[in-house]
Order: sequence, then structure tokens, then C-alpha cells
Amino acid sequence: MKGYHTYKTCIDACLNCAAICNHCASSCTQEENIKMMARCIQLDMECAATCYAAAQLMSVGSEKAKDICRICADICEACSNECGKHKTEHCQECSQACKHCAEECRKMAA
Repeated sequence: MKGYHTYKTCIDACLNCAAICNHCASSCTQEENIKMMARCIQLDMECAATCYAAAQLMSVGSEKAKDICRICADICEACSNECGKHKTEHCQECSQACKHCAEECRKMAA
């Protein structure tokens, strides 16, 4: 049965991405122009939720793991693109984590 050890690299990327997305969303709420950060915060929350779900399904060897990893890669890409538009350190860090996670999820789902 495929599970945690098979998907460890992707699981780690997802958990790291989720943590950094949560940090980014929280940090964005402290920015002066919070309205400008609304899309970033929304995508951070969606990305974190999807990354956690993907990590959980991979760790239990779900037959739906590849499906959620494809969705996760799409959301990570969208989040990476949005965060990449902002020059704050937390957004730049998040953009990179999302990009890496998207790559790992695409490899896993291939």
C-alpha cells in the first residue's frame, strides 16, 4: 500500500506550504492596506486547507491522493502568482513555498 513513506517528499512540501500560507495570511492582516491584500489572504487560506487535506490523504494512502494533489498544485500556483505580486517578505516566501509545493504535487500526481 502506498502511503506516508511513498509520498514523504510531497507531504513535507504540502505541510511546509500550509504553514507558510497561514503565516502569510496572518502577516497580511497586519499590512497597512489590508484591502489590497484580500485576494492574497483568501488564496493563502484556500491553499493551506488544500495542502493539509492533500498531506492527510497521501499519508493514509487514499486512492484519491493523486486527484487532490492535482487540485492542490493548481491552487498553489494561483497562490504563488498572487503572493509574487507583493513585495513583502512573507508574500515572497509564500510564493516560493507554493511554487515548490505545486511542483511536488504535479510530480506525485503524474
